[in-house]
Amino acid sequence: MLDELAEIARAVGSACDAAGARWFVFGAQAAILRGVVRRTEDVDFTVDLGDATTRELIDALAREGLHLRVVDAEEFIAATRVLPLRHRASAVPVDVVLAGSGLEDGFFERLETVLVGATPIQIPSLEDLVVMKTLAGRPLDDEDVVALLVANPAHDAEAIRRMLEELQRALDTNDLVPRFDASAARARRAARRRR
Repeated sequence: MLDELAEIARAVGSACDAAGARWFVFGAQAAILRGVVRRTEDVDFTVDLGDATTRELIDALAREGLHLRVVDAEEFIAATRVLPLRHRASAVPVDVVLAGSGLEDGFFERLETVLVGATPIQIPSLEDLVVMKTLAGRPLDDEDVVALLVANPAHDAEAIRRMLEELQRALDTNDLVPRFDASAARARRAARRRR
Protein backbone atom coordinates (compact mmCIF):
# COMPACT_ATOMS: atom_id res chain seq x y z
CA MET A 1 0.00 0.00 0.00
CA LEU A 2 2.94 2.39 0.55
CA ASP A 3 3.68 2.52 -3.19
CA GLU A 4 0.03 3.39 -3.84
CA LEU A 5 0.10 5.97 -1.04
CA ALA A 6 3.14 7.63 -2.64
CA GLU A 7 1.46 7.67 -6.05
CA ILE A 8 -1.76 9.12 -4.62
CA ALA A 9 0.12 11.71 -2.55
CA ARG A 10 2.01 12.82 -5.67
CA ALA A 11 -1.30 13.22 -7.51
CA VAL A 12 -3.03 15.12 -4.69
CA GLY A 13 0.07 17.25 -4.12
CA SER A 14 0.23 18.18 -7.81
CA ALA A 15 -3.47 19.03 -7.85
CA CYS A 16 -3.14 21.16 -4.71
CA ASP A 17 -0.10 22.95 -6.13
CA ALA A 18 -2.08 23.73 -9.29
CA ALA A 19 -5.00 25.07 -7.22
CA GLY A 20 -2.80 26.92 -4.72
CA ALA A 21 -3.98 24.74 -1.83
CA ARG A 22 -2.17 23.17 1.14
CA TRP A 23 -2.55 19.49 2.08
CA PHE A 24 -1.54 16.72 4.42
CA VAL A 25 -2.26 13.02 4.89
CA PHE A 26 -4.05 12.12 8.12
CA GLY A 27 -5.91 9.12 9.54
CA ALA A 28 -4.72 5.54 9.32
CA GLN A 29 -2.10 6.20 6.64
CA ALA A 30 -0.46 8.90 8.79
CA ALA A 31 -0.49 6.50 11.75
CA ILE A 32 1.18 3.84 9.58
CA LEU A 33 3.86 6.36 8.58
CA ARG A 34 4.40 6.97 12.31
CA GLY A 35 5.08 3.28 13.01
CA VAL A 36 1.63 1.82 13.66
CA VAL A 37 0.96 -1.60 12.16
CA ARG A 38 -2.49 -1.20 10.66
CA ARG A 39 -4.50 -2.15 7.60
CA THR A 40 -6.64 0.33 5.75
CA GLU A 41 -8.16 0.47 2.31
CA ASP A 42 -8.34 4.24 1.80
CA VAL A 43 -6.28 7.42 2.08
CA ASP A 44 -7.43 10.55 3.91
CA PHE A 45 -6.21 14.08 3.14
CA THR A 46 -6.96 17.44 4.68
CA VAL A 47 -6.84 20.29 2.16
CA ASP A 48 -6.86 24.01 2.90
CA LEU A 49 -8.24 25.66 -0.22
CA GLY A 50 -6.76 29.08 0.51
CA ASP A 51 -8.12 31.31 -2.27
CA ALA A 52 -9.08 28.39 -4.53
CA THR A 53 -12.63 27.23 -5.05
CA THR A 54 -13.85 23.69 -4.49
CA ARG A 55 -14.52 23.43 -8.24
CA GLU A 56 -10.92 24.43 -9.04
CA LEU A 57 -9.66 21.72 -6.69
CA ILE A 58 -12.03 19.08 -8.12
CA ASP A 59 -10.90 19.92 -11.66
CA ALA A 60 -7.21 19.80 -10.66
CA LEU A 61 -7.74 16.44 -8.91
CA ALA A 62 -9.52 15.06 -12.00
CA ARG A 63 -6.53 16.03 -14.17
CA GLU A 64 -4.39 13.94 -11.79
CA GLY A 65 -6.65 10.89 -12.09
CA LEU A 66 -8.80 11.38 -8.98
CA HIS A 67 -12.53 11.33 -9.67
CA LEU A 68 -15.59 11.88 -7.48
CA ARG A 69 -17.40 8.79 -6.20
CA VAL A 70 -20.76 10.53 -5.67
CA VAL A 71 -23.31 11.70 -8.21
CA ASP A 72 -24.66 14.82 -6.50
CA ALA A 73 -21.22 16.09 -5.49
CA GLU A 74 -22.12 19.71 -4.75
CA GLU A 75 -24.83 18.84 -2.25
CA PHE A 76 -22.72 16.12 -0.61
CA ILE A 77 -19.66 18.37 -0.30
CA ALA A 78 -21.74 21.28 1.06
CA ALA A 79 -23.21 19.00 3.74
CA THR A 80 -20.03 17.13 4.73
CA ARG A 81 -17.00 19.20 3.55
CA VAL A 82 -15.65 15.90 2.17
CA LEU A 83 -14.71 15.14 -1.43
CA PRO A 84 -15.10 11.36 -1.83
CA LEU A 85 -12.76 10.36 -4.66
CA ARG A 86 -11.28 7.31 -6.31
CA HIS A 87 -7.74 7.16 -7.64
CA ARG A 88 -8.24 5.77 -11.14
CA ALA A 89 -4.87 4.00 -11.51
CA SER A 90 -5.07 2.08 -8.22
CA ALA A 91 -8.85 2.13 -7.56
CA VAL A 92 -8.06 3.22 -3.97
CA PRO A 93 -10.77 5.35 -2.30
CA VAL A 94 -9.49 8.79 -1.32
CA ASP A 95 -11.31 11.21 0.99
CA VAL A 96 -10.33 14.88 0.87
CA VAL A 97 -11.59 16.79 3.91
CA LEU A 98 -11.80 20.54 3.37
CA ALA A 99 -10.13 22.35 6.26
CA GLY A 100 -12.00 24.93 8.28
CA SER A 101 -10.43 27.86 10.04
CA GLY A 102 -8.92 27.53 13.48
CA LEU A 103 -7.81 24.08 14.58
CA GLU A 104 -6.35 23.00 11.24
CA ASP A 105 -4.26 26.19 10.97
CA GLY A 106 -2.10 24.93 13.82
CA PHE A 107 -1.85 21.49 12.24
CA PHE A 108 -0.60 23.03 8.99
CA GLU A 109 2.02 25.06 10.89
CA ARG A 110 3.45 21.92 12.51
CA LEU A 111 3.44 19.57 9.51
CA GLU A 112 6.32 17.17 9.09
CA THR A 113 7.49 15.56 5.87
CA VAL A 114 8.32 11.87 5.54
CA LEU A 115 9.72 10.19 2.46
CA VAL A 116 8.06 7.16 0.95
CA GLY A 117 10.63 6.14 -1.60
CA ALA A 118 11.47 9.47 -3.21
CA THR A 119 8.02 10.97 -2.56
CA PRO A 120 7.70 13.58 0.19
CA ILE A 121 4.45 13.17 2.11
CA GLN A 122 3.21 15.79 4.56
CA ILE A 123 1.74 14.43 7.78
CA PRO A 124 0.70 16.00 11.10
CA SER A 125 3.14 16.12 13.98
CA LEU A 126 2.84 13.11 16.25
CA GLU A 127 1.11 15.17 18.92
CA ASP A 128 -1.38 16.64 16.43
CA LEU A 129 -2.17 13.18 15.06
CA VAL A 130 -2.85 11.90 18.59
CA VAL A 131 -5.14 14.90 19.17
CA MET A 132 -7.00 14.19 15.90
CA LYS A 133 -7.43 10.53 16.81
CA THR A 134 -8.57 11.35 20.35
CA LEU A 135 -11.05 13.89 19.00
CA ALA A 136 -12.45 11.34 16.52
CA GLY A 137 -13.15 9.10 19.50
CA ARG A 138 -14.05 5.85 17.76
CA PRO A 139 -12.73 2.62 19.34
CA LEU A 140 -10.35 2.12 16.40
CA ASP A 141 -9.03 5.68 16.86
CA ASP A 142 -8.40 4.94 20.55
CA GLU A 143 -6.47 1.81 19.52
CA ASP A 144 -4.44 3.95 17.12
CA VAL A 145 -3.63 6.41 19.92
CA VAL A 146 -2.30 3.56 22.09
CA ALA A 147 -0.24 2.20 19.18
CA LEU A 148 1.10 5.66 18.29
CA LEU A 149 2.20 6.30 21.87
CA VAL A 150 3.91 2.90 22.12
CA ALA A 151 5.64 3.32 18.74
CA ASN A 152 6.74 6.87 19.61
CA PRO A 153 7.79 6.94 23.28
CA ALA A 154 9.33 10.43 22.97
CA HIS A 155 5.90 12.04 22.47
CA ASP A 156 5.03 15.25 24.33
CA ALA A 157 2.10 14.18 26.52
CA GLU A 158 1.77 17.63 28.08
CA ALA A 159 1.43 19.33 24.68
CA ILE A 160 -1.26 16.79 23.77
CA ARG A 161 -3.12 17.46 27.03
CA ARG A 162 -2.91 21.25 26.51
CA MET A 163 -4.42 20.98 23.03
CA LEU A 164 -7.14 18.64 24.27
CA GLU A 165 -7.95 20.99 27.15
CA GLU A 166 -8.36 23.85 24.67
CA LEU A 167 -10.62 21.69 22.53
CA GLN A 168 -12.68 20.70 25.56
CA ARG A 169 -13.29 24.37 26.34
CA ALA A 170 -14.12 25.19 22.71
CA LEU A 171 -16.47 22.22 22.34
CA ASP A 172 -17.94 22.48 25.85
CA THR A 173 -17.09 18.89 26.68
CA ASN A 174 -14.94 17.20 29.31
CA ASP A 175 -14.17 13.78 27.87
CA LEU A 176 -11.10 14.38 25.66
CA VAL A 177 -8.35 14.56 28.31
CA PRO A 178 -9.72 11.53 30.21
CA ARG A 179 -9.91 9.57 26.93
CA PHE A 180 -6.28 10.45 26.16
CA ASP A 181 -5.17 9.64 29.71
CA ALA A 182 -6.83 6.22 29.45
CA SER A 183 -5.06 5.56 26.15
CA ALA A 184 -1.74 6.76 27.62
CA ALA A 185 -2.14 4.39 30.58
CA ARG A 186 -2.82 1.49 28.21
CA ALA A 187 0.24 2.49 26.16
CA ARG A 188 2.45 2.47 29.28
CA ARG A 189 1.21 -1.01 30.19
CA ALA A 190 1.81 -2.24 26.63
CA ALA A 191 5.32 -0.74 26.60
CA ARG A 192 6.15 -2.48 29.92
CA ARG A 193 4.98 -5.81 28.51
CA ARG A 194 7.34 -5.38 25.53
CA ARG A 195 10.43 -5.05 27.75
